[in-house]
Amino acid sequence: MMGKAVKKRGEIPEEATWKLEDMVESDDAWEDLFSRAKEALKGYAEFQNHLEESADQVYACLKFDDDCSRMVETLYVYARMRSDQDTRDQKYQEMFGRAQSLSYQASELSSYIVPELLAIPEERLLHFMEAGNGIAHYKRAMEQIVKKKPHTLSGPMEELLAQSYEATQGASQIFNLFNHADVIFPSIQDEQGEMVTITHGNYIALMESRERRVRKEAFQGLYSVYRQFQNTLAATYGAHVKQAVYYAKVKRYPSSRAYSLGENEVPEKVYENLLETVRRRLPLLHRYVAIRKKALGLSEMHMYDLYVPMVEGVDRNYSFEEAKEIVKKGLAPLGEEYCSILQEGFDHRWIDVYENEGKRSGAYSWGVYQTHPYVLLNYNSKLNYVFTLAHEMGHAIHSYYSDKYQPYTYAGYKIFVAEVASTCNEALLIHYLMDQAKDSREKKYLINYFLESFRGTLFRQTMFAEFEAMVHKRAEAGEALTAKVLCQMYRQLNVDYFGPEMVVDEEIDYEWERIPHFYTPFYVYQYATGFSAAVAISTRILKGEKGALEGYQKFLKGGCSMPPIELLTLAGVDMSSEKPIESALSVFEELLDLFENS
Repeated sequence: MMGKAVKKRGEIPEEATWKLEDMVESDDAWEDLFSRAKEALKGYAEFQNHLEESADQVYACLKFDDDCSRMVETLYVYARMRSDQDTRDQKYQEMFGRAQSLSYQASELSSYIVPELLAIPEERLLHFMEAGNGIAHYKRAMEQIVKKKPHTLSGPMEELLAQSYEATQGASQIFNLFNHADVIFPSIQDEQGEMVTITHGNYIALMESRERRVRKEAFQGLYSVYRQFQNTLAATYGAHVKQAVYYAKVKRYPSSRAYSLGENEVPEKVYENLLETVRRRLPLLHRYVAIRKKALGLSEMHMYDLYVPMVEGVDRNYSFEEAKEIVKKGLAPLGEEYCSILQEGFDHRWIDVYENEGKRSGAYSWGVYQTHPYVLLNYNSKLNYVFTLAHEMGHAIHSYYSDKYQPYTYAGYKIFVAEVASTCNEALLIHYLMDQAKDSREKKYLINYFLESFRGTLFRQTMFAEFEAMVHKRAEAGEALTAKVLCQMYRQLNVDYFGPEMVVDEEIDYEWERIPHFYTPFYVYQYATGFSAAVAISTRILKGEKGALEGYQKFLKGGCSMPPIELLTLAGVDMSSEKPIESALSVFEELLDLFENS
């Protein structure tokens, strides 16, 4: 079924590892850059208390801030990615710690900039922005700063706040090291009767096993460990939530959600629309559970029965070489240029492919400005990882385009739109595979896969978002976040979402403990909104709607040059309304009909 022993980092072929030397030539070069950055940061003092003097001072300061940010970002990203290769490696843990400290130091030293700019009379500031010294480049950045005036403190208070950031990051660091370096799961017998240790990397593959015993033992084995640490992880997560609530309060936001969404220029109504619309359409998910129960021939549907394909005899393994070819063909509707960038990533070691001992679980895309993006995978040969490859390369190529067409100041796209390009790739890929299906059984298998994409992204991430909103609201009210409380809240959500046909096993009560994105407040809802937008965009492209591809390309090149809601309108999607979510749920309903009738 899968490899029994996880390889050591040194046993992975070089061509299957990412080439981080393209970002920073060597660890020695990193040390040199660290020394230069540390020295450069002293330059912030030269601008303090002088910004109101002239447009030249303002421009020089903002440009200096960009230059420092790029250096610190490179140090931070390189060290973290090296550490993610093997989270047990003390050398890279130490380098990342130093990069993190330097990042906090930079925040502290630059904390006077926004308060000083906001202290300049508006008329004078507008006059500065009309100077012919290049300052016009920062017009949008300045507009964003002015919008934050109600949430900006005095210079000394902002400095004090910046000084506190490093001291308050403990919760997410503890979780990261626990979940990726320290936690050890039990071993179970696989389908062939051989012992296999449960890992983050192979868990879903085990849950897809046709043998129910394997699924059940993997499920119970994984959560038996989280159950042991429920109090520790409740305290860890609770501390993180309190940190978010504290900073929102200090910044004079009504809630931590308002703070997080405000930072990304996303109206809270978008969040509320998502939760309300999905709640209203939960009978669709209940129907899916009933269809799954019938298709699997089960008298009782359990949580560990959610991942196994409903169609037998189609499941197969894909080598990484096969996965790359399938992805390239699936993304052909995006045009030759897009596919040539994709091929460049495949050929020039943008991707760290396989799981190894100590490697960070899951998958992501990351990088720094003017260096090609990177992708971390834990490729396991299953269809879901073919889609993960398409997903992460969607992020990577979005970054590639934004970096190419935007200056550093506006290259980093907002988190709200981050999941659109990745999920659009998945939607295009599933349509390609369904079109290429050899027979009705294979097509039904792929419909099942697409249904699972909806369940796992639109429904599951919305449930996560609802849980997160409830947890933060409770913390804001000063109520306790004990393990018992968190488990009860999470259990009730599972009961509501999965409906009467599902046996909600007690192990699922502890699932909240293992979700890394809960340590980035109010992130997960964007998977669901991004999925909805991507379904709309991919549908327009596949139908050949006039201007659909061109509009999408403009979106990919936009970075953060305009608010994310406005960027999406370039691609023909209005996320300020419920329409994209309703439309996506209608596609889910059509797929349910198609599955039942095929």
